[in-house]
Amino acid sequence: MLLLTPTLLLLVLGLVWFVVRYQRGQLRQQQELAQVQEAAQQQALAAALVAQEDERQRIAAELHDGVGTILALAKLHLYAPGSQPSPEASALIDQAVAEVRRISRNLQPATLQQLGLAQALRALVQAVPTDNGPEVRLEQEGPLGRLIPPHELMVYRIAQELLTNGLLHAEAAHIVVHVATVPGLLTLTYSDDGQGFDLAALEELPPPGPHGQPVGMGLINLRSRVAVLGGQLHYHSEPGVGTRVEAVLPVTLLPAGTPNPSFSLNS
Repeated sequence: MLLLTPTLLLLVLGLVWFVVRYQRGQLRQQQELAQVQEAAQQQALAAALVAQEDERQRIAAELHDGVGTILALAKLHLYAPGSQPSPEASALIDQAVAEVRRISRNLQPATLQQLGLAQALRALVQAVPTDNGPEVRLEQEGPLGRLIPPHELMVYRIAQELLTNGLLHAEAAHIVVHVATVPGLLTLTYSDDGQGFDLAALEELPPPGPHGQPVGMGLINLRSRVAVLGGQLHYHSEPGVGTRVEAVLPVTLLPAGTPNPSFSLNS
């Protein structure tokens, strides 16, 4: 019995050690699998956004070079020698040209590439009509230098998505877009005094990805863009008291003096 007791004890300890090691190995494998799945999901989201931006650029070029040229030629024919141009027709063509230019700018913001994110955000806010819409204000905290092209374009699209959602759904009188920067981090905050929404219902929505249930495209685009940057998205809202959305985004600054880059998510 004296010989068997230590032997049994060693067997029990060995079995416990084996079980613990096996469970740790299983946990490590599960964590590695989750990391691989998350990386694959991020790559899929990034690929989808790259395709979306490529399509935006293609449509913008076709609008500018195709439809815009056709409208310009139509106006030339309208004012051809010997013809009696209609003022109404001329006004409609001018309106169509302006609308094509507006859509083209939204699809491919030239201001972003030429002047940077700060000026592009200011132009985005100033483009909101003031006669029958909410008052929209841009606030900037700290200097905002040029970012690498994918980050600059992605931050602009996030701001564009937030502002578009607010203008369509918030029914607000005032909207504020606030940008704050520290080295390596940009915080983009949208706030309004509109009708708000049920935050609990939003939290039940699935994360973006191929296996998520279909939700609003604006929300999917917003969450996908923040996820691709590796950022965090926080909502604060209640029915009747407005909405506040905060996107905390890791970003990379371009070195001072870098020439204007070519804008593409493939950069």
